[in-house]
Amino acid sequence: MVKFYESSFTYDYSFPAVTLAYFLRYPNPYATHVLSTDVISRSVDPASGRLHTLRVHRKSSRLPTAVLKLLPKSVLGSVSGGRSESYVLESSTNDVKEGWMKTESKNLDWTGILSVVEKQEYQRQVPADVSDDFKVDAGTTGVVTTVIFKSRLGNRLRARATRKGEAAGADGDDDAPKKGFLTSWSTAGIQRSIEVIASRKTENQLGNSKRGMTVVLERLRSGGLVGVLDGMRRDSEAVWKGT
Repeated sequence: MVKFYESSFTYDYSFPAVTLAYFLRYPNPYATHVLSTDVISRSVDPASGRLHTLRVHRKSSRLPTAVLKLLPKSVLGSVSGGRSESYVLESSTNDVKEGWMKTESKNLDWTGILSVVEKQEYQRQVPADVSDDFKVDAGTTGVVTTVIFKSRLGNRLRARATRKGEAAGADGDDDAPKKGFLTSWSTAGIQRSIEVIASRKTENQLGNSKRGMTVVLERLRSGGLVGVLDGMRRDSEAVWKGT
């Protein structure tokens, strides 16, 4: 099963400022769960001038209690208290000349339970004066966020149940078809529940993401790059004190 979530938002800041804030958004007071960010690769296309970046974020994550109750111990493995470290792979393409940036982030852990792919498209909205484009608070920048959820857990459990049902049928169990149907129905319910819970959690996270970006943009407006870096240092110290 696949679910989609889409939202749009407009930042009252210039496109260069918003894209810079995007790359400097961790850590911030609304993303204390982000432990580190590493650049895997970064290059500029000589023909188009587009910046291509691949990064990985290490996060301290917690599976929602409702999800923990739904999943069997054989799936959860060694998770303690629902908390573990997870990794998110982020790719982005930034075209400063044309005024757009596309990003894609996806989880590298728990993909057997739930795959989450977040795509964002940032677009420069024409400023009052093109010469003001590199002023932090000149013009606006729109962003459309699309999140795709796909739970494979139900498919795995149903396949396992089907194999057991077929084996039971081969042994002459007349109730095997009924058991197979009930098991399939219950695992489908688990799959839908996980996706609904993930969708609600994502809505909250997107709200925090906007607030975090705004904090970085305000630091950029009031203190320039030095203000952003100083804020990142303070937030990083706060994160490690809390771990």
